[in-house]
Amino acid sequence: MAAWDLNVTVEDLGPDAPPLQISVNSDLHIGGVILKLVEQTNLKRDWSDHALWWEQKQQWLLRTGWTLDKCGVHADARLIFTPQHKPLRLGLPNGATLKMRACFSSPVFRTVMGICRVLNLRHPEELSLLRPVEEKKKKKDKDSSEELYDLTDVPLTAGSVQALYNGMPAHFADSPKTEAVYKMLSVSLPSPAPEAIAKLYRPASVVDKTHIHTRWLDSSRSLMQQGIQENDKLGLRFKYYSFHDMDPKYDAVRLTQLYEQARWAILLEDIDCTEEEMMLFGALQYHIGKLSLSQDVVSSCQGMDDLESALKSLEVKMVGDSNSTDMLDNMTAPELNDYLKIFRPKRLTLKGYKQYWCKFQDTSISYYKSKEDRCGEPIQQLNLKGCEVAPDVNVAGQKFCIRLLIPAPEGMNEIYLRCENEKQYSQWMAACKLASKGLTLLDSSYQSEVQNIQTFLSMQRSSSAAPTAQTDDSINTHSLVSPRYQKKYKPKQLTPRILEAYQNVAQLSLTSAILKFLQIWQALPDFGISYFMVRFKGSRKDEVLGIANNRLIRIDLGVGDVVKTWRYSNMRQWNVNWDIRQVAIEFDGNINIAFGCVNADCKVVHEYIGGYIFLSTRARQQSDTLNEELFHKLTGGHEAL
Repeated sequence: MAAWDLNVTVEDLGPDAPPLQISVNSDLHIGGVILKLVEQTNLKRDWSDHALWWEQKQQWLLRTGWTLDKCGVHADARLIFTPQHKPLRLGLPNGATLKMRACFSSPVFRTVMGICRVLNLRHPEELSLLRPVEEKKKKKDKDSSEELYDLTDVPLTAGSVQALYNGMPAHFADSPKTEAVYKMLSVSLPSPAPEAIAKLYRPASVVDKTHIHTRWLDSSRSLMQQGIQENDKLGLRFKYYSFHDMDPKYDAVRLTQLYEQARWAILLEDIDCTEEEMMLFGALQYHIGKLSLSQDVVSSCQGMDDLESALKSLEVKMVGDSNSTDMLDNMTAPELNDYLKIFRPKRLTLKGYKQYWCKFQDTSISYYKSKEDRCGEPIQQLNLKGCEVAPDVNVAGQKFCIRLLIPAPEGMNEIYLRCENEKQYSQWMAACKLASKGLTLLDSSYQSEVQNIQTFLSMQRSSSAAPTAQTDDSINTHSLVSPRYQKKYKPKQLTPRILEAYQNVAQLSLTSAILKFLQIWQALPDFGISYFMVRFKGSRKDEVLGIANNRLIRIDLGVGDVVKTWRYSNMRQWNVNWDIRQVAIEFDGNINIAFGCVNADCKVVHEYIGGYIFLSTRARQQSDTLNEELFHKLTGGHEAL
């Protein structure tokens, strides 16, 4: 075989050094090329992390056993010999920036696993990396040098289980600097100034929200392949709103960062909530902020907490096992019967609410003219399976309504149910929520759902009996609510309202307060929906597709209404035509939909749907190891296979 010259740039020789020329033949394997390179540099160092990057093809040559011929490398190839792990600036959910090493050669899915291992975040499959919003450079920007937390010296550990030292992973206990980083990760940061909130990017409409999700990186390709360079800034965020196995004992960082992401989503109006909910969110933030200031990294009463949680889980197990005696009661399926007021906005809206006798059985509501007619045929039976349920509540105004969007062949039918009081609302709301997932009142989660709703309502109730909380000057109420309410109310109007809500949460511990915040966030109607601008096949206008953890939602841009929802549980198959970049999905009952993406790559949408389906398989697999191959099969498209 004839020998030929190959030019390789070695990064370690400095930016201005000319490429090294080595004599090779086509049968030489990649490992041999690396060996020749290292000998020619005459530098004594650990080269184990270095690999060859092929500039023109934008790919790594990682298979050292392959020959140059098999890789398709010829004399015109521009190769760079560079480390696979490079520093990256990571914007965390809490707004801090962390500098750490990440793998630039493995698929982003595995890179995120490595990052999460260092940060002590369990379940890395729920997170991913996205490009930051382009910030406009201002001439007067003097304070642009942001505070960087540096973790570049921390070695990337291979093991999955972290050794704990004083309650934190051992690699954080090395120095005061790394301890400070761990504290930043695991303890909530103080509330930002209202001016800082006002400066940040806020989506003004659903269309703006669609732009956020165009920036996710592709999980099946490496950082280098996606044009990310050393020291670039990327955001690390929870991408999939399906949180598996939250355990406060092991998930200090995960809980805090998820809380921060939820808090910023509310402050920046990414997700809508009512005024009462906003006051409660404000009170919880104030409470969490107060407790976090006094929080030491290592809680002294760790032993007691462990004991309490052990007793709790034991309690749950014992309660869970005592079902055999209830078997007889459960032979007859439970049902709810009561007078409710029903209102259907679609038909000429002049008529208001009308009272009917309603019966909730299995997953449907039947309603009759009166209690006496209940043995005959109902006026209508509403099957709630796959419907959208949203609260329409104002506790102070004693308004307890449930808004239902029920799937129909031509779209969604909108119906409102009005309840008399909190108790009735809690029971019916819980039943509707379960029915939408296809569960009946027999389900074990029904009682806890009723309880959660009642607790949530009682938190919004103003406790007139309690003396009005002392006015606390240190409370900066404008930094606890979104700009919409900053404009609407002066601080002295907000403070008493937030302190009033604070009365209801003041006794919660730090972890309970964070969990309560997350629970209320997850109960918001728009929770966990990622929006994309798409054009459906056969349609002549752009529409918005919302992707949630259990369904797809079609939204009309003109009115902003939900037109149709499709559940993953009814999905038969989905595929992408990569030539015309169109996603096609087939559902039960011969329902086929197809759409192209307007402002995102269809790979991002395909990965979202596949990612949620991948996450739903986790409960069945008890092991801690992730089935990475399955993830790429479900999300990668033809390139990954």
